[in-house]
Amino acid sequence: MAVETTRWGILYCPKKGFINNHKRREHLREILDAKKVSYDMVQSEHADSVDRLVKMLITNGYKTIIIVGGDSALNDAVNCLMQEERRVRDEIVLGVIPNGVMNDFARFFDFDEDEPEQTIDWLLGRHVRKIDLGCIRYNNKQEEKCHRYFLNCINIGMTADIMNLRRQTRRLFGSRTLSFLTSLLVILFHRMEYKMRLHINTDVIDRKVMTVCIGNGPGYGQTPSATPYNGMLDVSVVYTPQMVQLIEGIWLLVTGRFLNHHSVHPFRTREVVVKEARHAMVGIDGRLMKTPVGEYRIEVEQEVINFLIPG
Repeated sequence: MAVETTRWGILYCPKKGFINNHKRREHLREILDAKKVSYDMVQSEHADSVDRLVKMLITNGYKTIIIVGGDSALNDAVNCLMQEERRVRDEIVLGVIPNGVMNDFARFFDFDEDEPEQTIDWLLGRHVRKIDLGCIRYNNKQEEKCHRYFLNCINIGMTADIMNLRRQTRRLFGSRTLSFLTSLLVILFHRMEYKMRLHINTDVIDRKVMTVCIGNGPGYGQTPSATPYNGMLDVSVVYTPQMVQLIEGIWLLVTGRFLNHHSVHPFRTREVVVKEARHAMVGIDGRLMKTPVGEYRIEVEQEVINFLIPG
């Protein structure tokens, strides 16, 4: 039997490596019950179960699906939702209560991990906005055509490695900034430049590049002007700086002025074609993906997901 349309389906994704997950979940239940929210809550056992549980919520007729998790959990949820027909997607509204190692997309809308009561009040206000998704289209090693959607950003090169290390060090240090800086110190002993050939609008970039960020959202500070509802992608291409310039770039990133660095070359476009990115890792919404084989392209799909935002 289908559930009533006003009932929330909540997917709780525990923060991996943290010991207070049970207290966090029960605190959320107390807030929801106090505000007389009608809901059912399920919990993911691991990252691979998010897709299965979101499909279950959709199949059972939930029209409001709330993800208690971070960027990667949201990524899994939207990719699951995008497998449905448009008429099904249009009836479903997605929301987030930030609870991840990285919550960059939630933070864009001012959702604060430390303010769950405020977040729930905003969700109850039911202000819905159609938002864009980015999409990477590529071939895998079996030469099969694949695609993957993203809410926040795709990183190619050094930052993809940093994001992977940051996810691990955040569990140890707690602080976003400290984990990023620690990851960067580690990555300095790795490759710092990659031969790339990129087509962005009418520009062709054919040279060694340190990192590229393609943002539908803020891109962990690398595409700070990106907005997920203007039908465009922001792109930051970072050439390899000298060590002093690199330290300056880190400071500008931490202080929110990344685009001011002279090694950063910003673009705004609807599509990026990556003709070559030799040996460069690819990260999507903070999680490493299997490196595409050969040429691939990243594009934007406009107003495809209903998302709950603050009023």
